[in-house]
Formats: sequence, C-alpha cells, structure tokens
Amino acid sequence: MSDNRKYDAQLRENADPEENAAPIPWVVLVIIAGLFLWGIYYIFSSDLSHDATVGDNRIVADFELPEGAVDGQQLFVAQCAACHQATGAGVPGVFPPLVGSEWVLRKPEVLVQIMLHGIVGELTVKGNKYNGAMPEFREKFNDEELTAVVNYLRTELGGNSADPVDVAFVKAEREKTADKTDPWNGDADLAPMEE
Repeated sequence: MSDNRKYDAQLRENADPEENAAPIPWVVLVIIAGLFLWGIYYIFSSDLSHDATVGDNRIVADFELPEGAVDGQQLFVAQCAACHQATGAGVPGVFPPLVGSEWVLRKPEVLVQIMLHGIVGELTVKGNKYNGAMPEFREKFNDEELTAVVNYLRTELGGNSADPVDVAFVKAEREKTADKTDPWNGDADLAPMEE
C-alpha cells in the first residue's frame, strides 16, 4: 500500500469523540451559590432555644406502649403494607384492599384464619376478583402480635370500625386449625366460613 493511500484512509476516519468541557451555565452557579449562602445564614440565624411548651406538649412517654403491648400498626407496615399499601387501599387488580373489606370487617375468625394460613386462588373483595397468593403468618406472629395486627386492621386502618378481638380468641382460632398446613383456597374455602 502506498503512503498516499494510507494517508487518504486516515483522512476518511473521523476523530475519536471527546468529552468537551461544557461549563455549567453561570446562572446555575449563581443559584447554587445563593442557596448555599442562604443555608449557612439560616443555620446560624436560627434560634434553637425554643421553649418546650411551644410544641404540642407531648412527651416521650406519650409515644411508648404499655409494658408488653404490641403495636399492630408497626407490624402491619413492616409485613403487609408492601402489598396492601400503608393506607390499606391495595393495588387494583393485584392486591385487594383491606379498608372496607368484608373479609376484615365481618367475622373476626375469618380474618384470623386468613392471617394464620394465608390464601391462594380466586378471592372476591368488594365485588372485585383477585387471583393471587397471600403468605401465612402462623409461624411469624405469636398470638399477641397476631391480635395486634387483626385489631389494627379491624378498628383503625382507613376508618375501619369493627369490634376488636382478644388474645384468647386468636389462640383458640390457632388451636382450632393447628393441623392445617396449606393455605385457604380463596372464595371456595372462606365463603362458607362467612355464613
């Protein structure tokens, strides 16, 4: 190959791309600097010695549960909210709502059994059909924890207002189906319990 042809081939090649130094527009820099300076001013000019009575007068003890009490809302958020959402509204067509659900508000033993053993298959909630799976919590929650979650669902979540249950009730429901190892088959198994 002659030197000219080699040179021509090099001329046809495009230069390798380079990252050009595109400077940040000066307006953006001015805004960032202004926010930074304002932040410093705000920190040093804030009065951090507010009187404690300015707030809502709650103290740490107001947020503590009685000895041995279980927070059903906290358990719900940790274990159930990923599917049913923190509001209990569920995800349409995927995860059923718990707010206003007949399975939550009617017979408490049905809700306890659902929590203990889970559900597979088709389930009708508020007139809509869902076909999925809900895990069981019989191994994960003890009777006190299960009672706390059931009571949170029945009496607090999204304005639900059904009667609470006690630990003895949950314990009796657990013992009643202690030999059951598989989940409930949606409407087919649960609807007869509602009657």
